[in-house]
Order: sequence, then C-alpha cells, then structure tokens
Amino acid sequence: MKKVLRLITIMMVIALVVPVSALAEESNSEEENNLLNLAPDAKSAILLEQDTGEILFDKNAHEKLPPASMTKIMTLLLIMEALNEGNLQKDEMIRVSERAASMGGSQIFLEAGEEMSVDDLLKGVAIASGNDASVALAERIAGSEEAFVKKMNERAKELKLENTNFQNTTGLPADDHYSTSYDMAIIANELLKYESITDYTSIYEDYLRKGQDNEFWLVNTNKLVRFYPDVDGLKTGYTGEAKYCLTATAKRDDMRVIAVVMGAESPKERNAMVSGLLDYAFNQFETNKLFDKDEKITDVRLLKSKQKNVDIVTKQSISTLHKKGDAEKNIRTEVELQEAWNLPIKRGDEVGKLYVKDGEQVLYEIPLTVEEDIEKTTYFSLWKRTVQEMVKSH
Repeated sequence: MKKVLRLITIMMVIALVVPVSALAEESNSEEENNLLNLAPDAKSAILLEQDTGEILFDKNAHEKLPPASMTKIMTLLLIMEALNEGNLQKDEMIRVSERAASMGGSQIFLEAGEEMSVDDLLKGVAIASGNDASVALAERIAGSEEAFVKKMNERAKELKLENTNFQNTTGLPADDHYSTSYDMAIIANELLKYESITDYTSIYEDYLRKGQDNEFWLVNTNKLVRFYPDVDGLKTGYTGEAKYCLTATAKRDDMRVIAVVMGAESPKERNAMVSGLLDYAFNQFETNKLFDKDEKITDVRLLKSKQKNVDIVTKQSISTLHKKGDAEKNIRTEVELQEAWNLPIKRGDEVGKLYVKDGEQVLYEIPLTVEEDIEKTTYFSLWKRTVQEMVKSH
C-alpha cells in the first residue's frame, strides 16, 4: 500500500454550511416546492458551483438528450487545451477546407481556400456558434473532423462522463449524438479553468474581416451576456429535436456558477429559466476563497531533481460553499503528497491532493501539481549535491 506523506494541516474558521447534499435533506417542503419551480418547462436542468463542484439544483440531470450546439463546449475545450500545450497559436493562419466551408446551420460564411487566424476562428465559434469555424479548427488540430470527434469522446471518458457521445464537432443532428445537463456542466467547468475563454464568450458583438467587402458582424447567440449582470458565457444550442438549450455561467464576487437548461420550447423560456437558476444561486449561496488557482500550498525537497525545492500548487481555485446566514464552522485543510517521485514530472501532473475537511469529514478533494516541469538532475550534479549535503551534516 502506497505510503502517503502528510505535510500540512491548516486550521481556519470560516463561514461554512454542511455540504449542499446534506442541506437538501433538511429542506422544508416550501423550499422543495420552490426548487421544483426553478426550471419548470425544461426537460433537464442543473445548477453547479465551480470551485466546489457542488450541485445546487438538478432536474433529470442525467437524462440523455441531444445537446445541439452546446456540443461546441467540448470543441472549445480541446481548442483551449491545444493552445495551452503550444500545439496551436492564436496568430496562426488556417486555410479553410471545402468541407469546413460547406457546413450548414450557424456559420460565419467561410469560403473554401480562405485563410483566417485561429483567434478569429475562435471568435466565430464562441460568439456566433459557427459550424464552419468549428470544423476548420478541428481539422487543424486533429487532421480531420472524425479524428477530432474521437478526441472529444476520449476527453469525455477522462472526465468520467458516462452519458455523452459525440458524432460531430458542431451539434448538428446525428444519430447517437447525445449528452446530459450534468455532463455539459462538467465539460463547461473544465473549459472555464482556461480563464481566457470568457474573453471570447463574453463578447456581445464584434466583426470579422473588418473593413473588407466580406466583413461579417458577429452577434452573440447568448443574449444573457448582455442582459443578465455578470454572465460572461457560455454556449447556446438549438435544433428541432433538441429544442432550445443553454449552458450559461456567471461570476459574482468570488463565486462562479454554471447553469444548464435543455429542451425549452422557446429562447424566452430558456433564458428565463437560466436567469432563475442564477438568481437562486446568488441569492441563496456564497463562497469563501481558500486558495487561488496556481497558488503555492507547500514545497518539497527533491534530491534527484534539477530544482532542489519544488513548489506544490493547486490545479484550480479552492473555496468552500455555504448558504447565506448559516453558522460558522471549523475548517481545516490537509495535504497528502506521493512519496515516490518518478522524474521527469510535467507541470500539470498530479502529485498529491489537498483535502478540505470539517472535522474528519472530507468536504472536497483537490488535485495538486508542481509549479513547473521537474527534470532529473545529471549524475555529476547529484554527486556534487550529495557531497554538499554530507559536508553540511558534519
């Protein structure tokens, strides 16, 4: 059994309630009735707090339904990951294929052979839900849309999503193409870890090919970006089968929430239900920030690495969630790091966990990583360091 190194325990007193799942058991019938009215006309809905992953409300959250253009949340996730890994550059020019230019539905009217920057294509996907822009980026990243779709489904499995299967990058109607409001919320949560995505999804209007004969006016399909305070994303969807869908996100103070509605009969109903979910979240709950994303939690001394002292950081921001007005509780955080360090280690690789506890009850588990790539030192450097350590000890 792997021996675990327990490094730190931080005690703090902050405003916290018992987890939301426990709160639900204590809710009175009046509150239960109010919750049922949050998304009355949706086939499926969910409300999620980002940092904790707590579900504040759900309705048929695991029912398989066509996600329409909300599919592009996964498309955007793979694009942002490619940018983060350096496999794609925002100023890179992409030549549009015949296939990408032939996409129907929502589009930015790309022409075969046209060249457009990754940055503008990303705007086309995030703001105008361009099917043509989605396929153009998918072909650049994976070689073909089919290969990109394979990556989409592999990523869904990595996120442990059991009720999602993609057949295309766009959400255009296809057999065996489905997801759930829960799965959409999880994918959105992963996408929002790339904080710059809201630089695109929060734009209400912009232009492509500015000043040219084929100038194109982009208008965000998510009208809540303009009409609901603090909404800065994320993705709408509509087909005749899927009806009106929306995954929206808003951040107020330190709390970001994600609301998903699927199967509404009209955009007005869809937006009203999402607004109601956001109202409920911000009126009833608040968070206390413990650590920011990439904040140093502790460090470890590694004799065989180039860096003797390695900073251990969080892979995401860490907060606790509580209902407004609830009593304070004692919170402690505990770090567990792996004992065996097999070098090299890449930034982003998990090397331990941070546990947020109420007494002995674990509220949340958050992965920890290293601040930078950790390379194995040379034999000579290791010998020199060992000698230095021996000298110090004497």
